[in-house]
Amino acid sequence: MSTRHIALYGKGGAGTTTVAANLSVALAEAGQKVIQVGFDPGNDSTGVLRADWKVKSLLEAVREGGSAAFEDVIVPGYKGILCLETGLPAPDAACTGYHSRAVIDFIKDRGFLEKHNPDLVIYDLSGESVCSGIAGSLINEIAEQVFIVSSADFKSLFSANSFFRVISGQASTGARLGGIIANNLTSPFAETIMTDFSGKTGTRVVGSVPRSLVIMQSSMYNQTVIEAAPRSGIAFNYRRLARHIMGKDETFQPRPLSREELKEWARGWGDIILELETGIVGRGEGI
Repeated sequence: MSTRHIALYGKGGAGTTTVAANLSVALAEAGQKVIQVGFDPGNDSTGVLRADWKVKSLLEAVREGGSAAFEDVIVPGYKGILCLETGLPAPDAACTGYHSRAVIDFIKDRGFLEKHNPDLVIYDLSGESVCSGIAGSLINEIAEQVFIVSSADFKSLFSANSFFRVISGQASTGARLGGIIANNLTSPFAETIMTDFSGKTGTRVVGSVPRSLVIMQSSMYNQTVIEAAPRSGIAFNYRRLARHIMGKDETFQPRPLSREELKEWARGWGDIILELETGIVGRGEGI
């Protein structure tokens, strides 16, 4: 079976890195050989997988030059997950120069896979951690499937909707949308909001993770939830998501909302939430 390349994309703060690390562990636990590639300028996408053991970034290796420089850029972490940090700069830095392009070319070439022969490569891609050119290269040239990580707040959903527009524009050549991972859900109706949003945009929620103190506790231990609390309900959510990704190649062609449509939809939900909070039902609607 050929290697599958899957990108997780979300607005900064949506919890993309937490989802990526726990998903990698759940996949490895299920017998899959996984490489996780991080695009965080701080090189901490894979931190919880390697207990923050120092790793040379791909950008550092490119700057050093020579084949020997690349020998230790991929290091083993928890459950044998292989960890690779690109070390690419934040978007306000010059991220379209020679070195950044060389990093993308290294990944695009996929020669680094020959030695390790993984089943899956998980790309942790935060919307605020990379420039648009690099994100575009990942979506159009490298990843085959993209999952959007989003919470139920307007900014996260706005970011997801904007990304749907990118996916729609590259429907014939780029990665396909695998669905939405609803993360950090804070209330009983948050999942309903996510389901409604996915229906409006022609997509589907393929996994959901509620906000939980277990996630905070695991973060304090510098571990994934599956390592720190393997029998918790949250760990089960990540395992269920892993099973979905292993078992289905289902993809969607999203129908992004216009700016005004999104605002109107969000205002409608704002009215419903206000009515629930105040106990005043204006239109007789319920969830």
